[in-house]
Amino acid sequence: MDTKYLNYILTIARRKNMTKAAEELYVSQSSLSQYLSRLEQEIGDPLFIRAKGELLLTPAGELYVEAARKVIRIQKDLYQDIRSLNNKSHITIGVTSQFGLRMLTEIIPAYKKEFPQVTIEISESNVPALTRMLLDEGIDCAIMALNGTDAFSREQVSVLREEEVLFAIPASHEYRKRNQDSAMTQEELVREFGKDNFMLSKKGSTLRVLADRIFTACDFQPSTMCETNSIIATRAMVAKGIGVTFIASSCVSDRENVAYYSLDPKLYRYNVLVLRKNLIQNRPERVLFQYIYDYFKE
Repeated sequence: MDTKYLNYILTIARRKNMTKAAEELYVSQSSLSQYLSRLEQEIGDPLFIRAKGELLLTPAGELYVEAARKVIRIQKDLYQDIRSLNNKSHITIGVTSQFGLRMLTEIIPAYKKEFPQVTIEISESNVPALTRMLLDEGIDCAIMALNGTDAFSREQVSVLREEEVLFAIPASHEYRKRNQDSAMTQEELVREFGKDNFMLSKKGSTLRVLADRIFTACDFQPSTMCETNSIIATRAMVAKGIGVTFIASSCVSDRENVAYYSLDPKLYRYNVLVLRKNLIQNRPERVLFQYIYDYFKE
């Protein structure tokens, strides 16, 4: 069952740009355009119109995309059912944060002993990208750090835990001499670190959303040294005294060189497991998800 050309249309619809769609699909733009033209001639109706520099779906295009998604879902579920006959599955998992990678590293060895024929494919990306992949049914599930779960239905999301977000400063900072471990108010943060360099996560990340809320509430514009989604790099720069940052408690390390403070009121984000809609959970999937739930219970 070849669904390659259905994915062509779905990618154009998602990227809203022929060039970007061709780059993602690793085909030439001319080939993609020619395929779309032939398909529209066959259907007798355009699937896209160009508006404000974007390719937008026509009513016919909306119908085609909806049907294409159904066909791809049927194919995926069929193959999954066939594999499950012998406990063979291909499970695709998206991960946004270190806590998810660490958890998978710990549970996969035991899981593979139970299901040696199951293939687990892991993709690491940011929250917007994984959210889009879940909504497009491009992955089976994702282990994510979120500020809220509104993007998904209640049936899709399981909250694994609430994770505290801390404020990290160099252990050599003058503030450390005055406050060893007491919680820090938001006003104190701005007053004490207003002239420090802030290493911030990129826009849209859970940590950045929480940081921006504090800055807005305190009417404060930080001096941003850099923006990155690499917690390892950010933590290393804090350890070297380059600046300060917000960091999730699961990423705390190097306490000799980095001091961590709870905020008052405390900051939290959610660690969640999100399943794609219409996911058929055969035994390999059910057992894997139970491994994940049990990990966080412990």
